[in-house]
Amino acid sequence: MTTPDPHAETRQQLYELLGPLPPRDRPVAAKVVRTDLHDGYQIESLLLDLNDDEPVPAYFVKPVDAKGKLPTVLYCHAHGGDYVLGKDELIRGRSVLVDPPYAKALTDAGWAALCIDFPLFGNRRGLGESEAFKLELWHGRVLWGLMVYDHLKAIDYLCGREEVDADRLAAIGISMGSTMSIWLGALDPRLKVIVDLCCLTDFDALIETRQLDSHGLYYYVPGLLPHFSMGDINALIAPRPHLSVAGNHDLLTPPAGLDRIDHQLRQVYADADAPDAWQLRRPNTGHFETDHVRREVLAFLRDRL
Repeated sequence: MTTPDPHAETRQQLYELLGPLPPRDRPVAAKVVRTDLHDGYQIESLLLDLNDDEPVPAYFVKPVDAKGKLPTVLYCHAHGGDYVLGKDELIRGRSVLVDPPYAKALTDAGWAALCIDFPLFGNRRGLGESEAFKLELWHGRVLWGLMVYDHLKAIDYLCGREEVDADRLAAIGISMGSTMSIWLGALDPRLKVIVDLCCLTDFDALIETRQLDSHGLYYYVPGLLPHFSMGDINALIAPRPHLSVAGNHDLLTPPAGLDRIDHQLRQVYADADAPDAWQLRRPNTGHFETDHVRREVLAFLRDRL
């Protein structure tokens, strides 16, 4: 018997702030464009039917010799002002990430991973971010909502793949991908582990330090602040395991805000009798991953997933 979700009403309230979206139960479909071997793992290049607007290019990677059902990571790519890279970050990495790229690191550990192009990125680029934000605003839609919806439907797709263990799903990302991982964890209990890097941003602290322009327009959800803090959104992930890494010198994660979020989540996880499931790492670094952080990320996934 399915256990009722005690946070279902709050999740729905958060979801409704994302504006009008296609039905959550919309069916998904996929077309395999090609299959390649690369650096010891298999890559499927996919076109996913996730929304009512356009096909979504994606990569699904898995170990060449994979057998049985695999723990699987939904990898959410970053922004970084690079609208060309998109999902290729999974395969190629980027300057704020250490080597090897996550496709190699995850498949070497025996896991599978999926990464889709966000709207405006990779093979979905065309409109500029400001242009797209204004266009969607005119139509009463929320750009971030469209981005989140595609990733929620990507979870649906993963749950339907025979080699994916739907009981061992995680989301991970850095920067914009970090924010996406947090929102997905808050909205979708099917994700069992969340890892976010370099974007645990307390909204009030961002206002106080006058860093609002450090984020792209995609980040801003109309009407969010009267209802949710970043701590409140993260609290919806509890009691599931959640590792967050935020550099003390990262302008996107002001230290005072990290203090507030950490205090709130320590209490939330303690009340859920899962105090060790929330872990915040605060290295004296900026907006990038380090070798030490990568080891912690993989260890956290291995232990919790």
